[in-house]
Amino acid sequence: METTHLQELAQQERARQEQYQCRIFCCTSTACLSAGAGQTVASLHQAVAASQCGRDEAEVVRTGCMGLCSHGPLVRVETRGETPVLYGHISASMAHHIVARHVPMHECEEPPAARSAEETVSPYDFMHLRAALRQAAQLQDLDRHVIPLDIPFFTKQVKVVLSEVGHVNPEKLEDYLAHGGYQALAKVLGEMTPEQVCDEILRSGLRGRGGAGYPTGLKWHFGRQAQAPQKYVIVNGDEGDPGAYMDRTVMEDNPHRVLEGLIIAAYAIGASYGYFYIRGEYPIAIERIRQAIRAARRRGILGKSVLGTDFSFDADVRIGAGAFVCGEETALIHSVEGKRGVPRMRPPYPTTSGLWGAPTVINNVETLANVPSIILKGADWFASLGTEKSKGTKVFALAGQLRHTGLIEVPMGISLREIVYDIGGGVPAGREFKAAQTGGPSGGCIPAEHLDTPVDYENLTALGSIMGSGGLVIIDDTTRMPDFARFFIDFCVDESCGKCVPCRVGTVQIRALLDKIIGGQGTAEDLDKLEKLCMLVKKTSLCGLGQSAPNPVLSTLRFFRHEYEALIGQGEAAQAQAG
Repeated sequence: METTHLQELAQQERARQEQYQCRIFCCTSTACLSAGAGQTVASLHQAVAASQCGRDEAEVVRTGCMGLCSHGPLVRVETRGETPVLYGHISASMAHHIVARHVPMHECEEPPAARSAEETVSPYDFMHLRAALRQAAQLQDLDRHVIPLDIPFFTKQVKVVLSEVGHVNPEKLEDYLAHGGYQALAKVLGEMTPEQVCDEILRSGLRGRGGAGYPTGLKWHFGRQAQAPQKYVIVNGDEGDPGAYMDRTVMEDNPHRVLEGLIIAAYAIGASYGYFYIRGEYPIAIERIRQAIRAARRRGILGKSVLGTDFSFDADVRIGAGAFVCGEETALIHSVEGKRGVPRMRPPYPTTSGLWGAPTVINNVETLANVPSIILKGADWFASLGTEKSKGTKVFALAGQLRHTGLIEVPMGISLREIVYDIGGGVPAGREFKAAQTGGPSGGCIPAEHLDTPVDYENLTALGSIMGSGGLVIIDDTTRMPDFARFFIDFCVDESCGKCVPCRVGTVQIRALLDKIIGGQGTAEDLDKLEKLCMLVKKTSLCGLGQSAPNPVLSTLRFFRHEYEALIGQGEAAQAQAG
């Protein structure tokens, strides 16, 4: 097996990185870019170039999400022999202060030759930059931007999927190799049979992170056992929950980890081709996945004879049009085939008859990103994380009314209280925690009385919610729960594909009843009708969208029924007074 060239690339990259006394990492994930990180990283590049005058003592690294998205743009400085320092809310002008504090200034009269377009500085601008850096050194005001790395937001996390995110350049294969990338693939191809790979994933307890929680190893076994001349694997990157951006971030910030997981899955089931299905609203993820595929092809990681073995596999990208229903497997398959993205009845399941009628295994982004670590560290290691039935960690997009919001990865079984009050820093502005919405439009609301509930598949389902893909929205006491449920039902009405009557018609009628109740025109009979209609839609819809669409209404009725009854009481009182 030809892995020597990858080992050499990894060694060369590690040696290159070790020559720098100081490395400055700037988050260029979507969240930070939207806060101005593009200008920040450009300013860092130019300031370092101006201070170093051609020397290689410091470098700026475009990297991925550092987690605390509410404090972006984020910049982390790693100086040899010193504790890393994390800065938040760093504008382009503040970048000069960071360089002035951490990077020694060397004397020179002319700008050095730029090593990249970002370092290009005209002689006029060069002199102004030098003057700005001298001034920044005298007027440093960075302490108020420092974010301690020992706060619970960081210390309570356990990172597997996100272990390299924020430390590697997502556009550089060599950086991923330097951090151990593609070693799991080499181990699989050199030491394991496909059946052993399936067994290892099954034994680890890894379950699908897309929402259903189906055992990944079992799905791979079914795909392996299917007899067909052609098989496919697909990465489901069609993340569509409001407020959710876990899969987008992983694809943007560590595309090679997902690609490595996909290749291992293909080897395990005997597939020769795969697709990344990514929603069109994720342009950075699309571009970085394409870059990763091209780089992997150049290095023999994709294509004929992967790493010099008799296993051949290649992959491509398909872009979704933003239909939420295409997160469902059969609708996604139809979309990849160029058809309208609507679900079909199952069975047959995709592992038997999927893409173009061939056996197809579909896993979501986070699921596949777990695979390299499981292969390298072993099933027992992964199974030691989490709970008895929910193994490993879970990535959440922590949003809503919290002091600290962003991307987190925590062990399964952590309590909701720890997420809200330790990691999230609690509810700001003196307000009270009211509920947590998990699972997006398909999930439910968990009230304060269940704050100590362990967050795993079983406990969330018991409370009328679901794990979902990982959206976690925190609600304070200023939110009226019928309004909150109405928001998600409105989303489901818009996203219904219309194929089955229960979803197409039922969600519209649920919304109409909510509008009537919220508008003060509802009656006790309407409340009873609302609950029965929700159960009907849940039990009779064709796919997961319709089956889970009533969850926000049902869970708020379960835990906040008094708010619905208060609205009905107000409406009945107003009608009696008018009469």
